[in-house]
Amino acid sequence: MKTINKQKTSSVLWILASLVIVLAGIKVASNIIVPFLMALFIVIIFKPFANALQKKGVPGWLSLAVILLFILVFIGLLVTMITVSVQNFSDRIPFYNEKLIIYRDQLIMLSQKFGMHIDQQQLNNFFDPAKIMGFVGIALKSFSDILSNGLLILLTIVFIFIESNIFNAKLKFIARDEKKLKYIHEINEQLNHYMLIKSITSASTGIILGGALAIAGIDYALLWGVVAFMLNYIPSIGSLIAAIPPIILTLVQFGLPESIAVTLLYVAINFLIGSVIEPRVMGRGLGLSVLIVFLSLIFWGWILGPVGMFLSIPITLVIKIILHSQPETRWISIILGNGIELRSIKRQQLSNS
Repeated sequence: MKTINKQKTSSVLWILASLVIVLAGIKVASNIIVPFLMALFIVIIFKPFANALQKKGVPGWLSLAVILLFILVFIGLLVTMITVSVQNFSDRIPFYNEKLIIYRDQLIMLSQKFGMHIDQQQLNNFFDPAKIMGFVGIALKSFSDILSNGLLILLTIVFIFIESNIFNAKLKFIARDEKKLKYIHEINEQLNHYMLIKSITSASTGIILGGALAIAGIDYALLWGVVAFMLNYIPSIGSLIAAIPPIILTLVQFGLPESIAVTLLYVAINFLIGSVIEPRVMGRGLGLSVLIVFLSLIFWGWILGPVGMFLSIPITLVIKIILHSQPETRWISIILGNGIELRSIKRQQLSNS
């Protein structure tokens, strides 16, 4: 009995040691791994559309060309939109500066009315438009870093799409065990299902918010719609981050009541789509604990940077399914889960007894 326990402890320690080494290697090689994962992320999103085109008789090379053209047009429009928005922002700095000075003076008067002391120099620094431009510059640098790998990502997308047509045949040849094939298909189905639903709900969020902001006359409304679409892929905090710039801009452009209205709009749309519609459409859900979703966001963000936040759910889903496929690691899969597997095991035990 003691020997068995020692063997189990030893195997767990070996698994943990191997995991640490692998993760350390991923972090060191993140500059190489991130473009590949980004390409894989895009392929998973567009693969169902490519399959649909091929089912309608469109040749494989033509469906690939259509998808690549769509990606290039989207990136081109995004770059153009950001460039125009930054230029317009630069032109409107005097207007924003004037508004910020008014808010600063109102805040000073309010603080004096209640007998509070505020350092005017610190307040001037806080309401400095140049600092806002600095934040814009940092955001653009992060975006340009991703685009700098654009050619590598596009080439990787092409090769993954080409390889995907014969990948299933290779898998059937290598993994002759039906159980292994079942888990591989489960990974593929869950990822495709998650990415398809997430893409539709993210696009809906972006379109509704962008349209509502445009009707309200908020500056750069279309840009905020695209930002809402893209950041909606990041679980938990993505929607919150996407809401901050338009709320602040509305406060500067119009005032506090309008800013509160925009805040309520973001809360309502994200709650309706993210908490009501998406879970229902997603069906039985991701099978991941809410805590694990949040921790995976932090962890993969630390390992892979901003791209890791986008990919945290797909990566964790794959790991969970792989762990569930092996009896020795199934307990880890249950810990990562949302309790459904545990309840099914208990029901099975009761039925057997």
